[in-house]
Amino acid sequence: MSDSIFGIHASALELRSQRMGLIASNIANAATPGYKAKDIDFASALAARENGSSRQGAIDNATLYRVPVMPSMDGNTVELSTEQMAFAENAVGYSATLSFIKGRSDTLSRALKGQ
Repeated sequence: MSDSIFGIHASALELRSQRMGLIASNIANAATPGYKAKDIDFASALAARENGSSRQGAIDNATLYRVPVMPSMDGNTVELSTEQMAFAENAVGYSATLSFIKGRSDTLSRALKGQ
């Protein structure tokens, strides 16, 4: 039912939430030797989700290892500036998606009340 009411925004919110957790994990492991930073290709995950793929299947297929600009000596591929930028970008998208969903639910609420 949420797909018909909220459209693409329900899937987008789930994917942005998963991406936020993955980026936060990258940041938390910035000093872990050998840790490989990962990210979700949001566009391909959303396209897969909209084409009927399961949530986990879309995420698994769109999760990629990040290629570092300046590799570290210990094998860690986390670059804090890249991760912080990706986190901020995703946070803005998450907030925008929430705004769309809130607007839709407010409209439905007003319609049900007859306003």
